[in-house]
Amino acid sequence: MGFLDILLGRTKPVAPDLDQLFALPSAAVTLEAAAGFTPTGGGAVCFATVEGAAFEQTHHEVQALLDADADRSGVPVELRQDDYGYSWLVSRRSPDQLVQLVNDLHAVNSSMEANGFGPQLLCSLATFTDARSRRLALVYLYKRGTFYPFAPLSDTTQRRDSALELQVKAVLANDLRIEQDLSRWFPVWGAPGL
Repeated sequence: MGFLDILLGRTKPVAPDLDQLFALPSAAVTLEAAAGFTPTGGGAVCFATVEGAAFEQTHHEVQALLDADADRSGVPVELRQDDYGYSWLVSRRSPDQLVQLVNDLHAVNSSMEANGFGPQLLCSLATFTDARSRRLALVYLYKRGTFYPFAPLSDTTQRRDSALELQVKAVLANDLRIEQDLSRWFPVWGAPGL
């Protein structure tokens, strides 16, 4: 970054660090101990919708890679579109397989990045719930290399539990690289599993 960039307020974008995803299992232990949230076994990677043979090939590669896991039953990765036009590659595991779910999310992100679809990657998330049936996602922002909590309210309106999100932010401050700019805590309405 040069002197002119500093004067004009330009900053270099943060390089994605997919290895940050591997911090989720230890963060989940903290989250359960401090707030009572446990993993649901659901996770997903969100990206701007891509069409064409190159993406289909990448999707088949990811499918084959995750199909090779003998411990998995059912469809390993499901491709979905939400109401906003974004695509999601969804992985489901049993709730006690968070480590394997994180491996799935990392593999999907890495495969898309390696095949030239890095600019389309938006976020990844793992879902949690508590004894009161509150829902929570820990969302990894691909282009920022940070996490934030997203807690939709259980009613049908698109409202979120901001107090819970701030509580989770404080609880996980030492476990995850938390996004400090709250304006970047985008709601992920229609995310699979929420």
